[in-house]
Amino acid sequence: MTSPSDPSRTLIVLNPHAGSGRAGRMWQSLEPLLWEYLGELLIAVTDKPGDVAAHLDKARAAGLTRVISIGGDGTNHALINALADLNHRYPDAPRMVYGNVPIGTGRDWARGNGIPFNDPQAAARWIATAQPTATDIGKISIGDHEEYFLNIASAGLGGEVARRVERVRRRRPWTFLTATLGAIIERGAAPMQIEIDGVPWYEGRAYAAVVANGSTFGRGMKIAPHADVRDGLFEVVLVKGVPRVEVLAAFQRVYSGTHLTHRAVMSARARSVRVRSDAALGVELDGEFAQGGSLEFTMQPGLLSLLA
Repeated sequence: MTSPSDPSRTLIVLNPHAGSGRAGRMWQSLEPLLWEYLGELLIAVTDKPGDVAAHLDKARAAGLTRVISIGGDGTNHALINALADLNHRYPDAPRMVYGNVPIGTGRDWARGNGIPFNDPQAAARWIATAQPTATDIGKISIGDHEEYFLNIASAGLGGEVARRVERVRRRRPWTFLTATLGAIIERGAAPMQIEIDGVPWYEGRAYAAVVANGSTFGRGMKIAPHADVRDGLFEVVLVKGVPRVEVLAAFQRVYSGTHLTHRAVMSARARSVRVRSDAALGVELDGEFAQGGSLEFTMQPGLLSLLA
């Protein structure tokens, strides 16, 4: 009989609407595999980020030490925020281990971290043998609001892309590409003042300031090809306010990760980034939308224990 504190028990957080409903449709075939690979499961079905923290609190109180989400980058975003909060509230408690079976539109965290992203059953098998590893996450402060991100935060163009994608009811493989091209063509650069590690780095108009923990976003765009989620540093990528034709030329190289040498692009590595603008900048956080004119990003080294 499994005891209440048995670490073999696992909380499963299922977002049935992830991937335009694909997660819900695939659950019937995934569930028996997860029971076989992971042992006893406690299953929480929700598409509301606010519910995730309550499920984690109950799981922690019951002695569970592992949580697996079934969903995409948005589901990841909800889980890592709840887990970071849990770690801050119980700093002396063992950290709950987190893993993700990626079923979503972008699945960029999986793409950049060696997790099978086109086959949920293969991802479930991968989860069974993956080992807990201390992993960095980022924190953004917008005024008094603080939020965490696992993969990438992007101010400017990224916020507009997130808003456009959010409006698409049924997302296709090309949704991020068309949203990005539309945003480049229709939206202008915004004034930005950027500091990295407290030192002025850029002042002028820019299309995007990308603060990357992971390497890819937008369904496979290798925006930060040198990013490492365990080195305690962001890769910062700036798209300058050059003519649109140059931005489009740089964008052609982003899927191969060779855009960093284009004259429209600047890059650096940093533990902290501050972005100021007279305009309200749209911000994309793991695919979720936020907004503000004063943004601070700080690296949180090794804050979470993730399966890798």
